[in-house]
Amino acid sequence: MTALDLVIRGGTVVTAADSYRADVGVRGGRIAAIGDALTGAETIDADGLLVLPGGIDAHVHLDQPTSDGTVMADDFASGTRSAAAGGNTTVLPFALQIRGQSLRACVEDYHRKADGRCHTDVSFHLIISDPSPQVLGQELPALVRDGYTSFKVFMTYDDLVLNDAQLLDVFEVARRERALVMVHAEGHDAIKHLTRRLEAEGRTAPYYHGQAHAQIAEREATHRAISHAQLIDLPIVIVHVSGREPMEQIQWARARGLKVHAETCPQYIALTADDLRGLNMDFEGAKYVCSPPPRDTDSQAAIWQGLRDGTFDLFSSDHCPFRFEGPADTGKNNPRARTSFRWVPNGIPGVETRLPILFSEGVSKGRITLQRFVALTSTNPARLYGLYPQKGSIAVGADADLTLWNPTLTRRIRQADLNHGCDYTPYEGLEVTGWPVRTLLRGRAIALDGVPMAEPTGTYLPRGTSEAFAQAGHGLAPPP
Repeated sequence: MTALDLVIRGGTVVTAADSYRADVGVRGGRIAAIGDALTGAETIDADGLLVLPGGIDAHVHLDQPTSDGTVMADDFASGTRSAAAGGNTTVLPFALQIRGQSLRACVEDYHRKADGRCHTDVSFHLIISDPSPQVLGQELPALVRDGYTSFKVFMTYDDLVLNDAQLLDVFEVARRERALVMVHAEGHDAIKHLTRRLEAEGRTAPYYHGQAHAQIAEREATHRAISHAQLIDLPIVIVHVSGREPMEQIQWARARGLKVHAETCPQYIALTADDLRGLNMDFEGAKYVCSPPPRDTDSQAAIWQGLRDGTFDLFSSDHCPFRFEGPADTGKNNPRARTSFRWVPNGIPGVETRLPILFSEGVSKGRITLQRFVALTSTNPARLYGLYPQKGSIAVGADADLTLWNPTLTRRIRQADLNHGCDYTPYEGLEVTGWPVRTLLRGRAIALDGVPMAEPTGTYLPRGTSEAFAQAGHGLAPPP
């Protein structure tokens, strides 16, 4: 047998189904052996460490255009460096179609932005904002067949929202082409109505963003998206679920055998609506503006229950970074945003802190198991988005994408220590227990002790059909 290039010795290997002490041997960028007393050209001592599949952040926004002149804080270089430092080996950003733009041209533009700059592997979801006959009849089917097997649709935002007829048309194409649809479920008209009312009352501080984006609007849109998917007989993913009410709609659908998958994010377990108050209702609350917004402590408790019981398949960051003090008024703290919450750039950073927050708040505090952590952050994203078993597993033949964790290392999250392009983190000062100390992409270190390596070595990944289209059951890792 050819000698191993690398052996990770003496760690506790953790998968979505099991944990055991073993050596992991790597050859040619893939896992070649799992056993005892393996030898190789290089050895990493993992005694006392956990050996996990590399994190897969399946919901990330990088270098994305905006309609209001604000500028996203992370391009593909800084965003994937930050991801690697946080224990991730693959991220799935979005290629956003601007209305009137060819979808194929949009994808080519995003490849130009990403090529040669990525420190992790990447694969694109599409965002469909203009489902024209050309897009639905030719471009989208061709792109799905080329490996762009998932895309996102929006039920809100003026420049992205699709009406019900458009959603149904898009769902029909997805069903025919076996593409997985991700849905941003918030009711556009309800949000617009509430925004006008709040502004008329003089309630324009960032805090009122949370009231305009009411949980009722998220609940209604979630039910409507599920109903459309049921009509078409299509699996869907409801992304960034924020609280109890939309969760109950997903559970209602699951109880009836519908294939509805669900994702939640760190902001819904680590932040609440009170964070949007800032310091005495000042503009500091803009640092926490995202959609859907953080809710109340009851919603936090519901989200934790959903993470335990399998309501949620995915835990992603929804990394959507804007600087607070952007140059030339391109950040959150710009003159227009100060007139009303409706103009505050919508999104918060989190790709680097996603895994430590869930590990600390979930595993270290006994809320979820290690196996559930792996399922939510790596294995299920790989299965749902057509990357498994190449990614998301520790098995012979899989890519040697591995993250070594010190489960007892305690740190405080500090902006000064992070690698993203933002000038703040919404999780400043949060103490976490458990931290990734080495991130390996195909057996090669891309981050060490929170410091990313200098050379970008990530590649683009075409993807297969989602396991959501399997005939029997979810096909995803259930909670143990």
